[in-house]
Amino acid sequence: MSHPQLSIVIPAYNEGARIEAALERVTSCIATRGWDAEILVVDDGSKDNTAAIVQRWMESYPRLHLIQNPGNKGKGYSVRNGLLQAAGEIVMFTDADLSAPMEEAERLMAALADGADVAIGSRWMDRTRQTIHQPLYRQFFGRCFNWVTRAVMGLPFKDTQCGFKAFRRPAAQTIFRLQTIERWGFDPEILFIARKLKYVVREVPVTWGHDERSRMSYLKDGLKMLEDMAKIRANSIAGRYDEAIAAMKDTSTMVTAPVEHVTKVGAEVR
Repeated sequence: MSHPQLSIVIPAYNEGARIEAALERVTSCIATRGWDAEILVVDDGSKDNTAAIVQRWMESYPRLHLIQNPGNKGKGYSVRNGLLQAAGEIVMFTDADLSAPMEEAERLMAALADGADVAIGSRWMDRTRQTIHQPLYRQFFGRCFNWVTRAVMGLPFKDTQCGFKAFRRPAAQTIFRLQTIERWGFDPEILFIARKLKYVVREVPVTWGHDERSRMSYLKDGLKMLEDMAKIRANSIAGRYDEAIAAMKDTSTMVTAPVEHVTKVGAEVR
């Protein structure tokens, strides 16, 4: 069975403790599944040995690329920077902790093959697939945030925040050029943009296990995400997304060509 070319983007910030394990698992999965795949690690201004580990892996895995942001810019910035430089027919991003096993990407790819433009992993569509559950306080805040997101943003999805999403390349090139939120609140924005563009978004239940090393603070980061949602709604009411979409009349000319710059350390797309 042939597979479409796949690009896997992994945003990383001080991930030296787990990037080695992540690369081992991802490359093993690619080899076992026979995927035609490249890996792009986007280093978001790490101060540890993240970049050095990736560079060492690049010596033995030529389809691994390191992109370094100009300082710490945020997860949303990192995902956009990686996806806009990815060469695959299907582009996806996953967290460095691989809370959703890389093998689950087949479920996202199946949704895209079935007609979706965007496929998003969901922790809540089938809770029996959760291998390690979040602490109760995280579950509570997570569900509250999702409820607010659905109410404020008009998004029908059970899980907007799962860091495991895949896109057809043309959809990704359009959506992420319209993205304005650069930190934790970028997930609801890209889904909001996708629905505004009438893309087919499919939510897919995936196996998932909570990682206790998660850096997200539901109080500090949760408040910032609520602020981001207010910004998204304000931009929408003011017509800024419509104006930006209207300016992209011929998106085919905006698709990033699969050229050599994705292999350069320090590459950046704004």
